[in-house]
Amino acid sequence: MVQARWRGKVIASSDDTVVVEGNHYFPADSVDPALLKASATTSNCPWKGTAQYHTLVVDGAENRDAVWYYPEPKAKAAEIKGRLAFWKGVEVSA
Repeated sequence: MVQARWRGKVIASSDDTVVVEGNHYFPADSVDPALLKASATTSNCPWKGTAQYHTLVVDGAENRDAVWYYPEPKAKAAEIKGRLAFWKGVEVSA
């Protein structure tokens, strides 16, 4: 089971992650939506497409743009559609 934690709180937990470029992409339904706040931030990857972001909110603390996902990934990255990944201090461990 792979878990993502921030500030001691489990953000996501799944035994069905996809690892791309060293990042675990969790199924969207394994992440508590109450901890996510929409962000207007986007970024572009030449082979994955345009990423969108969420800010994590745990016990009133915010970790801006710590969650990213590709709503419409390019064909080479199709396996990460519907999945979210973490950074900015979010600890991911198996």
